[in-house]
Amino acid sequence: MTPHNGSDGKGRPGFSFLVCPDSRLLRTRLKEQLVAFPPADGAWERHVYWGDEEPPPRFWEQLSLQGLFGASRVLLIRQAQLWPAAVWKKISRALARPSAQCWPFFCLEVNWEKGQPKIPAHIARLRCLAFADKQNWIWRHEGLTERDIRRYVQQRARHLALTFEADALEQFCASVPPDAQAIENELEKLALLRGNGGADGGGKITAAMTATAAWSPDCNVFACIRHMEAGNLAAVWKELSRSRDSDSLLFSLLALLARELRLLWQIRAGEKVRLHPSEAGLKKQLALRLGPRGLAEGMAFVADAEWQVKSGRRTPEQTLEFLAAGLTRLFGMRQA
Repeated sequence: MTPHNGSDGKGRPGFSFLVCPDSRLLRTRLKEQLVAFPPADGAWERHVYWGDEEPPPRFWEQLSLQGLFGASRVLLIRQAQLWPAAVWKKISRALARPSAQCWPFFCLEVNWEKGQPKIPAHIARLRCLAFADKQNWIWRHEGLTERDIRRYVQQRARHLALTFEADALEQFCASVPPDAQAIENELEKLALLRGNGGADGGGKITAAMTATAAWSPDCNVFACIRHMEAGNLAAVWKELSRSRDSDSLLFSLLALLARELRLLWQIRAGEKVRLHPSEAGLKKQLALRLGPRGLAEGMAFVADAEWQVKSGRRTPEQTLEFLAAGLTRLFGMRQA
């Protein structure tokens, strides 16, 4: 395995590992890298893959294709730590001869313990990882911690042209969790509040303003599904607004919705399923009310939502909105 200088002559990495559990910090690093190393011609053509599915044939073609012509492409693999050892062995072999037209980013979104990321053993032993480490092609970040929040908030506040009063900054930093997306969401709310103060954006952020941005508990996915099934969109939005991470919330919600719809389909088909006595009646009524067509539409919503994110056509945040509105409307119509 030899170093790869890329097609732009600026010494870009032949491939990169992003090791971080915080999805926003990870995306920010990716953006910085793509700006730092632009392609020789045009713009990067981005392709997104996810580790919870086996890589399709097109992935291997894009990873290894060599040629004089063709677009410069970025392969972004989210949750890459989920791929099994056999897939990673094949990747390591392919990376021994990296393509000048392709820049793969493998996102290892793992938790950290005692200052070290918990990378699966079958990945930690790979030659490509050792080589990338030697070439300084691995970016490691354990995510935000309690000691980092103040500095990170100040950095993002400067970027958004927000100025805090001293007490307001202390209150804000004490109220938000160590999560970059949650902090960004709350800062954007404050920017909107301040913007109502005048055409120039208003003055400093006060303690009274930060009180409105106090953090609330995580979204209860089961409550969210119950509100969808009741056709109560306002309650769904309220529950979703509690989420700190759209990525993890979306895929948790999709998995539970798929399970719920399969269960309702079994009930509708007359199969014997185990149900808690307190919910058996409601589930049976819901299955009968939706009918085969309604259940099929619900399953289509779930499948489409997953495809939209994994194909890069929508962000997790956009997909959550479409999914919540669509399913709640479906359940509500069938209820009417």
